[in-house]
Amino acid sequence: MAETRTEALHQNAEGLDVQAPEAILAFLANAQIEAAKAVHGAIPAIAVAAELIAKQLKSGGRLAYAAAGSSGLMAVADALELPGTFGIARDRIAILIAGGDDAFRTLAGGPEDDTGEASAAVAAADIGTGDCLIAISASGSTPYAVQALQDARSRGAATIAIANNRGAALFKQADVAILLETPPELIAGSTRMGAGTAQKIALNMLSTLTAIHLGHVHDGYMVNLSADNIKLRDRAVRMVAAISGKSRDDAIRLLEESGGVVKTAILLAAGAASADAAEKILEGTGQKLRPALSALGHDPEKWNPLFGKDHALTKK
Repeated sequence: MAETRTEALHQNAEGLDVQAPEAILAFLANAQIEAAKAVHGAIPAIAVAAELIAKQLKSGGRLAYAAAGSSGLMAVADALELPGTFGIARDRIAILIAGGDDAFRTLAGGPEDDTGEASAAVAAADIGTGDCLIAISASGSTPYAVQALQDARSRGAATIAIANNRGAALFKQADVAILLETPPELIAGSTRMGAGTAQKIALNMLSTLTAIHLGHVHDGYMVNLSADNIKLRDRAVRMVAAISGKSRDDAIRLLEESGGVVKTAILLAAGAASADAAEKILEGTGQKLRPALSALGHDPEKWNPLFGKDHALTKK
């Protein structure tokens, strides 16, 4: 009798409360796996959305996330990682979550219906022309998410909608619609489970592909990371050493010369005359390391030790 897929009863839900604990957990695990599979059908739309986000960010725009409840938590998890992982400036990311800061202490349901709050949040963040807003809602009809998308669009922003129900209201005004058609939840309507899992995967895929378009990834390395702790500083050293073929000590020295910028350090290893010269080369290649290496006269696939016969990770 449910009107939407996210509110329907799962086929394995009958008698769930009297099953053995191990059986319940197996049902829960399998439901998560099935939900994750739904992301495959959204790959074409995610690809289009990543290109759109990258275009806006390259042009100086910002990326905003708008959502409520569990979808809001998925948005926060993705958004907060972008500066550290991919070096996207924090002031280029905006997070609009129903209930504001209070949502991180009490995830109340009421704020998700507050369209006035959504409009105020979009205005306060000054989302508009040149920016891109991603609105996320499992049902696809959450008033906060729908209003935020409508307001962002009316102010000239590009818009992306992510929802788990076909024909969702959220899709109607979005530039790109990403449908994650997950099965009904084992606990009917508890979209923090399967729907949330699919949303997290889709958001991770979306932001990672965006970062690749922006030149923040090279051969699987996060070469634009912000190395602001011991672990990440060590990772930066290992990346420079692995990609350039230099020793750890040389990598540390090159990073010091580059001010801690991984791509600049690698170009110094490849023969750039100075950190300033390396940065100018990167400006000319859209911050992409591979063509920057080519600009220095290297064939990146031959120069990169990942392709060399003596490297531990030789490609076959």
